[in-house]
Amino acid sequence: MAKDPKFTAGEAAKLTWLVARMAKRGIAGENVYQGDLERKFERIIDGAREREERQAAEAAEAEKAARKAKAKTARK
Repeated sequence: MAKDPKFTAGEAAKLTWLVARMAKRGIAGENVYQGDLERKFERIIDGAREREERQAAEAAEAEKAARKAKAKTARK
């Protein structure tokens, strides 16, 4: 399994809420369906991973642009 990303406050709150709902259903019985909550949980984690990847790519692109601008001003 991939490393878990850093979660925003909203994502952490949603995950906590889903865990509480899963626990409540778990108390109701072992045969209670929890697949819907598990899918929502995984979707939030996947979204956080995508957000982190997107932020890393944007940061790398901004760093590349800054280096390019610095090199351009150094030539003048």
